[in-house]
Amino acid sequence: MTVLFAVAGWSPEHWVAAYREADPERAVVVAPELGDPAAIRYALAWKPPAGLLAGLPNLEVIFSLGAGVDHLLGDPTLPDLPLVRIVDPDLTRRMTDWVVLQALMHLRAQRTYDRQQRERRWAQHPYPTATDVRVGIMGFGVLGRAAARTLAAIGFDVAGWSRTPPADATGFPVFSGEAGLGDFLGRTDILVVLLPLTPETRGILGRPLFERLARDCALGGPVLINAGRGGLQVEADIVAAIGDGTLIGASLDVFATEPLPETSPLWADERVIITPHIAAESDPRALSRYVAGQIAAHERGEPLQNLVDRARGY
Repeated sequence: MTVLFAVAGWSPEHWVAAYREADPERAVVVAPELGDPAAIRYALAWKPPAGLLAGLPNLEVIFSLGAGVDHLLGDPTLPDLPLVRIVDPDLTRRMTDWVVLQALMHLRAQRTYDRQQRERRWAQHPYPTATDVRVGIMGFGVLGRAAARTLAAIGFDVAGWSRTPPADATGFPVFSGEAGLGDFLGRTDILVVLLPLTPETRGILGRPLFERLARDCALGGPVLINAGRGGLQVEADIVAAIGDGTLIGASLDVFATEPLPETSPLWADERVIITPHIAAESDPRALSRYVAGQIAAHERGEPLQNLVDRARGY
């Protein structure tokens, strides 16, 4: 019952150590050194080489080492096995922290004061209160609702949007589908995006959407905050929209190409806050305990939690 770590772009040693601490009785291998492929039952994966998982004859479950799964679903050879998303309180808290920080940075015009500090210039500016500012969260699942609760506690007027109507009460107004998108955008001053990347959402954050955001903003114009996936956004449209005032600012944690190329004009615009895909950086210890618990439950015959619906892409 071996566990495989199959990752690209970063070293998994700290993950392997954390997993061995959480599940010390189980053998662990790290790709490309697979040992006996027939012994591998579980894969913890982040952008594994195409075809790697298809070559494991007794693989039972695939865990995505991250909130998204588009990096796996893009592999046409991906085995038709249970695919589990990481949903953990630690990851959720980290995402909420980042979203709230960005909303407050824009509310209180922090970049303006950063510039004034560099210039050694003392100038005060009026600003609205949180109760005057409407936040709209696109992607109203576990992460979106957690962020909504904290933003609302600060005083922001929060609403959500999801592809389909929620099955349960959220405590917030929730718009859904294309029919509800226009009304949702029209009441949004700060747009927070936590959507998965699917064929339907790829490139959704472009000029046509930005132009539908509220024009009567207490902030002077709408703001984009994206911690979903880089493929959601059309970066040339973000640059142009900020340049002509369609947006007055943005906070971006994800990009179409990562690392963000040095030639990107996003770097040079102080109205854009850039972070290097760290909004909900995974804690290996917390998430290893989550995976080990899921595996133990699976081996007791209990259902896996947070399974991906491949037809929807999340």
